[in-house]
Amino acid sequence: MSNSKVGEVAIADNGKTLQDSIKKTTAWKDFLAIIKIGIVNSNLITTFTGIWLALHFTGQSFLTNLDIVFATLIGSSLIIAGSCSLNNYIDRDIDHLMTRTKDRPTVTGKVNPKRVLLLGVILVLVGMAFLMLTTLTAAVIGLIGIFSYVVLYSMWSKRQLVSNTVIGSLSGAVPPLIGWAAIDGDLHIMAWFLFLVMFIWQPPHFYALAMRRVEEYRAANIPMLPVVKGFKVTKRHINLWVTALLPLPFFLLSLGIPFVILATALNIGWLALGLTGYKMKDDIKWAKLMFVYSLNYMTIMFVAMVIVTLV
Repeated sequence: MSNSKVGEVAIADNGKTLQDSIKKTTAWKDFLAIIKIGIVNSNLITTFTGIWLALHFTGQSFLTNLDIVFATLIGSSLIIAGSCSLNNYIDRDIDHLMTRTKDRPTVTGKVNPKRVLLLGVILVLVGMAFLMLTTLTAAVIGLIGIFSYVVLYSMWSKRQLVSNTVIGSLSGAVPPLIGWAAIDGDLHIMAWFLFLVMFIWQPPHFYALAMRRVEEYRAANIPMLPVVKGFKVTKRHINLWVTALLPLPFFLLSLGIPFVILATALNIGWLALGLTGYKMKDDIKWAKLMFVYSLNYMTIMFVAMVIVTLV
């Protein structure tokens, strides 16, 4: 790519201008892309689970705490959306090198980067204001999550350290803590195990994605594990992280034996799939299977935590 501004009119190989090749999207879709709505939605699940379990274990009613529930969900959604917007702003110089990010509005030039920066700051500030309506602990944890994603991950480790994924996992693990802290600022040990589940889940999830996108990360000069160490080492790391999940269900016995059985089955299933990677010749196919499994794993685990408390 030339040094000219992203989005500047240029003649493509097929005779069309670069602007003609940009996908036509609405302002709303551009907004959803900037805030990374998929990440916001997935984190809402874990935040809600933290809220629900805190209410359950402290013997409080869901309906009488709707104000706190909504303030927490809105606040956490806004700080995540704001952090993702800031990430888009920071990564606008390398996103054009990757297929999955090349159509972001910050890359195509459809949205002014300064507006994305302003949007991110506003969303973070408003989100923090909502969290302050709950407990100081929830707000502080939210601030830690913002700092770890925007500064520790996006601005520092992502482009410099092979351990960037592990560092980035800190921010992805705080939503259930925020949810719990909004109800119970003392943070019962159960809240910390929710944090651990999310923290340990993320490296194998993102390593699988990095294997599928290894050439794109290489082109962007991002030192992801598959780029620096290769697939063989990445497979080993994935399986080690999945193995680390095995004992966690037994620390969640207060959720009942059926949940422990389900969680253990999910862990064993993930590890079994992981071990097939040493025999499967198609590494990319294996990585895709692992990635899809990880998505289903997280959703089933956190939805099940809510369901078992309803029985």
